[in-house]
Amino acid sequence: HTIRHKTIDNGNRLNHLQEHAMARIGAEQEVENLSGLSTSPEKDIFVVRDNGTTCLMAEFAARLMVPYDVSATNYVDLITEEAEIPLARGAEVRGKCGTTESELQISWLDKVYTLKLYFVKEGHNTTKRQEAVWKMNKIQFVYDSSERTYFKDAVNRKSGKHTANSHHLSALLTPAGKSYECQAQQTISLITSDHQRTVILLLSEVRIQPFDISADFIFSEEHKCPVDEREQLEETLPLILGLILGLMIVITICIYHIHHKLTANQVQLPRDRSQYKHMG
Repeated sequence: HTIRHKTIDNGNRLNHLQEHAMARIGAEQEVENLSGLSTSPEKDIFVVRDNGTTCLMAEFAARLMVPYDVSATNYVDLITEEAEIPLARGAEVRGKCGTTESELQISWLDKVYTLKLYFVKEGHNTTKRQEAVWKMNKIQFVYDSSERTYFKDAVNRKSGKHTANSHHLSALLTPAGKSYECQAQQTISLITSDHQRTVILLLSEVRIQPFDISADFIFSEEHKCPVDEREQLEETLPLILGLILGLMIVITICIYHIHHKLTANQVQLPRDRSQYKHMG
């Protein structure tokens, strides 16, 4: 009887753990594609929610440049073309949120194309102290070169399925508790598993926060990328210099007028001594 009770208890515990795990997976994968709200036709908006609260938000425009083989005009040689694959508006989204690891998975055209973005939060040594930061540490792109929308006239020596991965990626480095923002285009290289070819991921209009979102559907304070900061400085610097120059001109004119007024009001003494007798 004791063995039987233990078996039942273990079975109940296993069922409970399985139910909890399934519930947890369901919570992790509660996602919303809000790309229809985007003001830019190329930018997509994705939200991952955990237990009814936002745990990951991402806005960006993405294109992938993928090399593939086509037959030359002699039908013997092969030449390399490049497919330009944009992220589709009606993409399927899955996501997982964690304390130190998060993931966003985007699929489109009946899962022919799948882009996976992985994020991690960790300690980062600075000159003064260790600070918590998050970054994108891995990207994976799965595609099928037998799909004819973008791979026109592709020659498939093997199966059309390919996988391209990033290597030693450390991108979008951002202080914990902040969102990453970068309007400028960024280029990330992925290496394919066949022939070691390079797939290029082009990201622009980026705003991402995979951790520590304090308000529902609202990004935290932004951390701008160096390129945006430099461009902003280049835009404002001429304005600042123009204001300083204008201020200097105004000050110079004011000093001139004050000096001219003071000298005009001074008594003009005659240079010829003989004229002194006529004074007074």
